[in-house]
Amino acid sequence: MNMSPESPSDYLRRLGETGEGPYDIAVAALMLSALDHSDTELEPYHGHLQEIAEQARLESSLVMSVEDGACAIAELLAGRFGYDGDRLSYDDPRNADLMSVIDRRRGLPVALGILYIHAARAAGFGAAGLNSPGHFLVRIELRGSETFIDPFNGGAALEREKFGGPPSTRNVGMEEMQALQRVSDAEVLVRLQNNLKLRALQLGESARAVEIARRMALVASQRPELWIDLAQLNEGQGELGAARKAYDMCLGMTNSGTPLHNEAALGLQGLKRRLH
Repeated sequence: MNMSPESPSDYLRRLGETGEGPYDIAVAALMLSALDHSDTELEPYHGHLQEIAEQARLESSLVMSVEDGACAIAELLAGRFGYDGDRLSYDDPRNADLMSVIDRRRGLPVALGILYIHAARAAGFGAAGLNSPGHFLVRIELRGSETFIDPFNGGAALEREKFGGPPSTRNVGMEEMQALQRVSDAEVLVRLQNNLKLRALQLGESARAVEIARRMALVASQRPELWIDLAQLNEGQGELGAARKAYDMCLGMTNSGTPLHNEAALGLQGLKRRLH
């Protein structure tokens, strides 16, 4: 595990510059959380992630199938460590803050999913988030076989024809299941942070929403849509200089004539009129 002496912001900036991953996704989520807990020691949280990784490696030593591997990971995280979905206060921002998730052993599907991905990779399995409609699943792979697990519901293994979603499970057709896409580590972290941004906007906390959008652009810096979102939020806050820089970032990574480029160009044009 990376025990880098870098500040969380420097760590995330460097991570964002490397692309979409894969990388140490749990440490990245921990660094995002640390931005809101500057007075809290990180060492115990690093230690907990290390313990999960070590136990996952031990549990996987006799695993013969991907289904057995999924069960072992679920037993470790849900059984031994007590992680589960927060059904009583689902919209609590703490459910998308990894340090709080570790403290409380409760979280959103994507936050819990990061811990499942962390454990599965430590055990030697392929693991990635799955962009399922309205929920978040984890796909685990071993020797060409795969299975899906639902981190929100105790790591329950799912058949291809079934799909877990809070607070209950519903059936979907095979076509819908096959259309579900594996997502990058950067996308998982962006999705985690987007939960915090949406909560802030719902509560009218505009400055907080800008800060979260800045973090999203930091950890996935090659995504122009994040820069235009940050530009618009900054502009709404009257932070015109920051908005201009974000519009420029979007323009620099999009081709002329594309919808995002045109939107950024129009935004920048309107911003310049306000500045002059």
